[in-house]
Amino acid sequence: MTLTQLKHLPRAWKRGTDFLGTRYAIMCGAMTWVSEANLVAAISNEGGFGVLAGGNMPPEVLEKEIAKTREKTRNPFGVNLITVAPAFKEHVDVVIREKCPHVFFAGSIPSGRDIAAVKAAGLKLVCFAPVLSLAKRLIKQGVDALVIEGNEAGGHIGPVSTSVLAQEFLLNVTEVPVFVAGGIGTGEIIAQYLSLGAAGVQLGTRFVAAEECIAHPRFKEAFVRAAARDAMSTTQFDPALPTIPVRAIINEGTKDFNRLQLDLLTKVKAGAMPREEAQVKLEEFWVGALRRAVVEGDVEHGSLMAGQSVAFVKKIQPVREILDDLVTGAEAALARMAGEGS
Repeated sequence: MTLTQLKHLPRAWKRGTDFLGTRYAIMCGAMTWVSEANLVAAISNEGGFGVLAGGNMPPEVLEKEIAKTREKTRNPFGVNLITVAPAFKEHVDVVIREKCPHVFFAGSIPSGRDIAAVKAAGLKLVCFAPVLSLAKRLIKQGVDALVIEGNEAGGHIGPVSTSVLAQEFLLNVTEVPVFVAGGIGTGEIIAQYLSLGAAGVQLGTRFVAAEECIAHPRFKEAFVRAAARDAMSTTQFDPALPTIPVRAIINEGTKDFNRLQLDLLTKVKAGAMPREEAQVKLEEFWVGALRRAVVEGDVEHGSLMAGQSVAFVKKIQPVREILDDLVTGAEAALARMAGEGS
C-alpha cells in the first residue's frame, strides 16, 4: 500500500515516522543472529525501520555489519547495543565513530556517562524502559525515545504485559516518542496502540519468517507451525539463583535449560559456585542454544526464542508482504474507528 492510498496512518504515526525518517513507524526488534544486514536492509528498503543486533559481536564485526547494511540500503536503520555485553564500551565507540543516526540501548539501566557520550556525538538514542519512574529519569538524561516491551515478547522478558505497559506509559509520557513492543502481530493491534498515543511499534517474531531472513529454514518452519501457547517463558526455580525469564517455543532445549538451572542452583546453595558465575553460565546457555537453532537449524535442542505473536506467523513470505499486511490492517482499523466502513 502506497502513502497516497493511506488516509489515517500518516497522521496517526507521524511522530514516529518523523523520528525514524521512514515511511512506516514499524521497527523490527534486534534479534541476535537474526537481525543482521540482509534482514535489516530489506525492512528499511520497504519503508520500515530495521535494527541491527549488536549483541555480543566483536567490535570489528559490528563495524563490518554496519558497513554491509549501508551497502544494501540508503534508508534509515538503527543499531541495538546490549549494555551488559562484554564489549559494550567498544560498541558505543563504534556507533559514534560510524555516525549511526539511531542507537538503541537494551539490557540493564544505561549509565549517564554512556547516554551523554552518544548524545554528544549528535546521535538519537532510544532506550527500553520497564517502569515509568525509570522512563522519567531517562528522559531527563536526554534520551530521545523509549521502547516499552511487554512480556508477550520473545527472548528475555519483563514481568508486565504489553497492554498494561501501554496504558501506564502512553497516558503519562508525552515528552518523547514511545514505541510499543511485545505480542504485536497484526495491523489491527497497531492501530489500537496508535490511538492511545504510541508513536509506532516494534515487532520481531513475524519478521523471522521473512524470505530475506537468513535464519535456518527449520527455524522458520518451527515458527510457522507454532501456536501462541507454544511460546512459553522459563521459570526461576529459587531466588537464590535469580534468572531473567526467556520466552521461547517449548522444545528439548527448554528441558536442557531447566536441568542446567537446577544443577547450578544446587551448586550455588552448596557454596560450590558463586551466584554470579552461575548466572553467567545460564546466559551462555542461551547464546549458544540460540545460535544452534538459528544458524545450524537444531530446533530440538537449540533455543527457539519467539513471542506469543508467533500465532500470526502463517507462512514464509517477503518483507514487503509482511509490512503490507500490517499497514493494510492498521489503516482499515483506524478507518473503522473514524466511523468509515463496517
